[in-house]
This record gives sequence, C-alpha cells and structure tokens, in this order.
Amino acid sequence: MTVLNRTKFCSALLLVASVLATPPAAAQTATPITNPTTLKTTTAVTPVVVADQLEAPWGMAVLPNGDMLVTELLGQLRHVSKAGKLSAKPITGVPAVATGGQGGLMDVTLHPQFAKNKWVYLSHSAGDESGSWTRIIRAELRGKALRNVTSIFEVSQKKPRIQHNGSRFAWLPDGTLLITIGDGGNPPTMLEGALIREQAQNLDSHLGKIIRIHDDGRIPTDNPFLDRPDGKRELYSIGHRNPQGLARDPVTGLIWSSEHGSQGGDELNLIKAGANYGWPRVAHAVEYGKEGKPISPHQTLAGMEDPKIAWVPGIAPGGIAIWRGTAYPGWDGDLFVSGLRVDGRPNAGALLRIDLDGDKVIGQERIDLGKVRVRDVETGQDGKLYVLTTDIENYRDKGQRNGRLVRLDAVRP
Repeated sequence: MTVLNRTKFCSALLLVASVLATPPAAAQTATPITNPTTLKTTTAVTPVVVADQLEAPWGMAVLPNGDMLVTELLGQLRHVSKAGKLSAKPITGVPAVATGGQGGLMDVTLHPQFAKNKWVYLSHSAGDESGSWTRIIRAELRGKALRNVTSIFEVSQKKPRIQHNGSRFAWLPDGTLLITIGDGGNPPTMLEGALIREQAQNLDSHLGKIIRIHDDGRIPTDNPFLDRPDGKRELYSIGHRNPQGLARDPVTGLIWSSEHGSQGGDELNLIKAGANYGWPRVAHAVEYGKEGKPISPHQTLAGMEDPKIAWVPGIAPGGIAIWRGTAYPGWDGDLFVSGLRVDGRPNAGALLRIDLDGDKVIGQERIDLGKVRVRDVETGQDGKLYVLTTDIENYRDKGQRNGRLVRLDAVRP
C-alpha cells in the first residue's frame, strides 16, 4: 500500500469512527406534569376584601386615579373606587351581550393612551345558543357612561352553544392589541363537518387563536400569517384550546398565556408570533367522562410549541399577571395565575405564583384564598395584586352573586 493510499484508508477509518461516536439527535420531550395539589402554600400574603356584592366578576382594568372597572359576566360594567366603594348603578352604554354557558361580558382593558382618548375595550359574546361568536368593542368612557360604542372585531364563524370564548387582552409596545379566542367548545359540538376543536388548526378560522389588530380594528401589515393565502390575516398564533389569561412582561417583553385543557392538561404558554401550540394534535388532556381517553397520543411534536407548565389535575386557569415592584419581597418579575379550582373538580381554587428566571419556570407555589374560585388577577395603582373571586358553594348560581375584589397585603416579619 502506497503512502497516499494508507493516508486515505486511515482518513476513512477516522470518518467512520467519528460517525459511530456521534450521539443521535435528542428526541423532543414533553413538558413535565405539575400536580397543583402538591404545591407548597405560601403565607407571605394575606387577603383583604376591598369590595363585594359583585355578580360573576370576570375581568378588571385599573383607571389612572386608582379606581377600577370590573366586568360582570351577565353583562354589566361596574365602577369600584380605590377606597373600595362599588357604585350602586352599573356604567351605562354597554351593548347587549349573549349570556348563558360560559358567555357574557368578559375582559376589559384601557387604551395605552387612555388619559388622552378615554378609550375602553370590552370583549363579549354575541348571538345565542344556536349561533354565537365573540365581539370586541371600543368606546369612550365619559363619567359613568360609555359613548361612541364601535365594534372593531368579530369572530368570523358562528358556533353552536356559547363556549370557549377566550377573550383576554394584552397590549404590545407598538400599540397593537392581542386578543385570545377559544376553539369553540367540547365534543360533540361540530362545525364544518368535524369536531369544532379542529378549528384551532384551521388557518382560515379565528377559533383557537390569538389575534393581533390595531386599536381601531385594522390589521397590522407585519402579522405572521399575512402572506398565507389559506390564513386569516389577523392571526398571531394558533393551536389554542381556551386561553383565558394573557399578559406581557413590561421588562422582558415576553408574552405569556394560560390555557384551559380538557379534564386536566391546563397549560402556561410562552407566546411567539407565528407559533403553533398544538391543540388538539398535542395535549396532556383527556376527554370528559369516566373513561378519560387521551385526546391525542402525543404530548409533544416537532414544529409545535410545548407549554412551560402542564397542570394535571387542572386548575381551570383564568387571568394572569406579571408582577413588578417592591410590595412583595422576592417576587419581582414573577407570574401569577388565577385558578377556579386546583384539583380538577368543582372545588376551591387558588392563585398560583410562578417563579420565573427569564423564560424558565424555576418554581411554583399556591396562595390560598379560602373556599372561592379565582377568576382574574391584576396589579393596582398602589403596586399590590388584586384578584376577583366568587364563592365555591353553588358556584353556578348563588356563588356567582358573591363576587369580591380582594387585595393581597404582604405579611411583614
């Protein structure tokens, strides 16, 4: 063998050895499951009732003077002073809403320039049980009345029943508005010849999506699905079941969303423009009923975003907030998730604190508020956390009438 041939032979051996020694690409692994009933309960805060006599409170927004607007699911918008006084009469001018099931008057948010333009945004269900959809309105708040009410967005498809409306808001720095929209409902509800939840993967549908619009309803020219001939131009992300929490961290710029699963499999997601969050192709959830058949054989798939947290049993997550400040030592930058229940059954809920390090979850704990369902959480003008609750007893009826606005005060050592 010549020197040249020996050199080629040795090089070939080295190449084969290198290939054999290279480990295979790591398989994508599913998010570890969190059992919320095992989480430690913190005693760092104590709840203080600020206002009661609310009926099925759903969302809230803080006015520049520290007062709050609170939506009631049955269609009323209420004013609560920063001293905790609930105005006897609801704010006038709210349009008629479709109530029943999970629908009604849902989230409320103020325009980033509210001090100048007085614009308030509301989400509500429209139609009836035979055909409903989600509508977004904009109006001017003048005293205790809404003026110049305008519809700026409506979900394109009517759906049977009034379920899975999503409906949380979050503003981006460029003044555009993100809105969560649910997938439309549970089996056996059908749409276009298939289970309605399949709409979450249909780009020509608003259902099961997060959308992005301008403050007047126009479509931004840089939306991620804008150039897809088969897609709605408003879409920001897809593959959602029923996202009822949405918040942007003002420091990191990260966007977070909480999402209801089906009989467990609730999620906390980090939202990215153009991303697919998998529902119903990917899920930790099971079908309703005694059998508990998995909705999908997959808990993770390439090309689809995994949740940062998957809760089993579920917490029925509602509104979320990124908290920034000094009122609660060690909690700056943490995420708070309201939960209607923490064991997957009609039982007491809680507020969960998610300890974050950038986009990584490094811990979780519960803030128990008693025998209540926790629907929303927001930061008040005083820098403290405020939550909306209803009673757990007879929660579909009398419990909904016992809604409260609660402030969390730090317990000082």
